[in-house]
Amino acid sequence: MKKLKLDELDRPDIEEFKAQEKLSVVVVLDNVRSMHNIGSIFRTADGFALEKIVLCGITAQPPHREIEKTALGATQSVDWVYYPETVHAVDELSASGYEIIAIEQARDSTMLNTFTPEKAKKYALIFGNEVDGVSEEVMAKIDNCIEIPQFGTKHSFNITVAAGIVFWDFFAKLKV
Repeated sequence: MKKLKLDELDRPDIEEFKAQEKLSVVVVLDNVRSMHNIGSIFRTADGFALEKIVLCGITAQPPHREIEKTALGATQSVDWVYYPETVHAVDELSASGYEIIAIEQARDSTMLNTFTPEKAKKYALIFGNEVDGVSEEVMAKIDNCIEIPQFGTKHSFNITVAAGIVFWDFFAKLKV
């Protein structure tokens, strides 16, 4: 087996990426504080060709050197918008027909492995602050809550790991 070189990967350029069909998933970052986490989520959203990222509250916005360290240019390919208040973003997405889903540990949540997204639907996936999670104000507005099953001694995944798991699961169930 031989690793592929960059020029053998046949990746789209930014214009081709912007024109290609996207997975009907919007990522909402609810007061995410780490710029490295924000950049990683941009890069992972690019990898799965997600629709866009909605940055809310204290979540930093590109361009920023600390975001670019992990985004590696994905802030140019992935569409994004900023809202000072996450609830306003959620209200607009809901009014636009998105199913609003928090990725959180909550009473009556649906385990990710049992959740089946529908191809005809649009989804807004909310990831919360690294310490406090998705805010209670936002939790009051969601349609569903997905939890990633965990079996170790820790009570949570890093936000970027959680995002990667959920993005892959949606991509696999909707596209593969």
